[in-house]
Order: sequence, then C-alpha cells, then structure tokens
Amino acid sequence: MTDYQPIACGLYSQYELAIMRRTPLTLSWRGNDGLSHLETLLPEDLQTCNGEEFLVARSGSGKQFRVRLDRILAAHSRENPVFA
Repeated sequence: MTDYQPIACGLYSQYELAIMRRTPLTLSWRGNDGLSHLETLLPEDLQTCNGEEFLVARSGSGKQFRVRLDRILAAHSRENPVFA
C-alpha cells in the first residue's frame, strides 16, 4: 500500500499547462531518500503508476527526473511565481 496523497485538480492542471507550453519550472521536492532537492526542469509528461502520480521532467544537462507529485514542496515559473 502506498502513502501517496492526491494533489488538487487545479494544481495538476497547472502541471499539464507547463508541459504543453514547455515552461521550465524551478521545483523543490523531497526525494525517495528523504532529502530535499532544488532544480530547474523542463516538464515533459505526467504519469500514473500503482496509484501514484509523477511529473517527468528533464534538466538542462539532459538528466531525466521522475518526481512524485505529492512530494513537490514548491514549483515556480516566470509566468507564475507561486505555482505550488
């Protein structure tokens, strides 16, 4: 059983818009290891796996990240400074 907590539909929609518009996001999140991360990423897709939702994004260096949505602490873009 997972401890995933679904996020608000409006927030999910904002991630969808960022993907469609190819808007880079500065994300702060808590990783699987419990450590905090801060990266500017280009969102590419949203995925659902085993009842959990993830943002798939890529850094400027090409590294791919798969971030569980309920572990995102903050997300900022130039268009929307307070995203999450």
